[in-house]
Amino acid sequence: MSGMGSGNVVLRGWALLAGLLAAAILVSLAVGQIMVTPAELLRGLMTGTGPGALTLRVLRGPSTLTAVGAGAALGASGTIFQILLRNPLAAPDVMGFMSGAGCAVVAGVAFGLFIPLPILAALGGLVAAALVSGLSFHRGGRQSPLTLILVGIGIGFFASAVSSFLVIRMPPQEAADAQRWLTGSLAARNWGHVLQVFGLGALLFIVLALQVRAMALLELGDELAAGLGARVERARYGLICTGVLLAAVGVAVAGPVPFVAMMAGPLGMRIAGVKHPASRLTAAAIAGATITVLADVISRSAIPGLQLPVGVMTGIMGAPYLLWLLWKEVEAGEV
Repeated sequence: MSGMGSGNVVLRGWALLAGLLAAAILVSLAVGQIMVTPAELLRGLMTGTGPGALTLRVLRGPSTLTAVGAGAALGASGTIFQILLRNPLAAPDVMGFMSGAGCAVVAGVAFGLFIPLPILAALGGLVAAALVSGLSFHRGGRQSPLTLILVGIGIGFFASAVSSFLVIRMPPQEAADAQRWLTGSLAARNWGHVLQVFGLGALLFIVLALQVRAMALLELGDELAAGLGARVERARYGLICTGVLLAAVGVAVAGPVPFVAMMAGPLGMRIAGVKHPASRLTAAAIAGATITVLADVISRSAIPGLQLPVGVMTGIMGAPYLLWLLWKEVEAGEV
């Protein structure tokens, strides 16, 4: 009976997560300078005509789906690092990986490099991860989670400073667009961005599914994982690469949106009531998509006639959460 009760709680949690995402998508499609009713959206979907169809095809459909894909990628990415480092502060935005990805994209634009944005973002994120890993080694060859996080914060500040320097040297209009993108923006997204985030994201989620067993073993500790047949270092670096690349996919289409990666994992795990890595990753992806979509809705409807960058809203949502996490870490004696 107790097993059935816990199973029902988990099912209710998954239903709540899915319902929140569906509601967020519906609100995102309906709310804006021009309000569209659910009936008009359904009519537009069925007939391809009217304001509902225009909203779905051009006005809000692409940006909403881009928010879903980017948020899911960032949520899963953050959970990978939180599981590996066993620390809720471990996330690609806090550890500088997303700042590195953003810096690489800005550098590519500033120097006129004809390299696709996802490749630039991936290279920047991987370079930042390599720097964090290399600078975090102790003499004994071990890396503590806190050291990795602190070094990552430093790398993130450095990458952000380089990005700001490059933006200052751009022409005024390009500089304004780049600065908006660096804050995190879903403005003027099109179906190309949707295909990009869902295509690349799907490939990386398939790779991640193949790595889940190794992640579950790493949760048990390096020695026990090795005893159970896991190649510990190979598995760890493979997961790090997948996490960085997932973050890069999100950055490429939405900019370095802050705090989504850090908040999504704990929020999804608490709502769904799950603990296994595969379930945590799925819950984090759904929660990350929901957070990003809701932040986008608020950013374009909070001030009439003005669309704020989505990163402004996630920053407002995430800053109190970060302060609460830091307080918890201090209380626990971890910082």
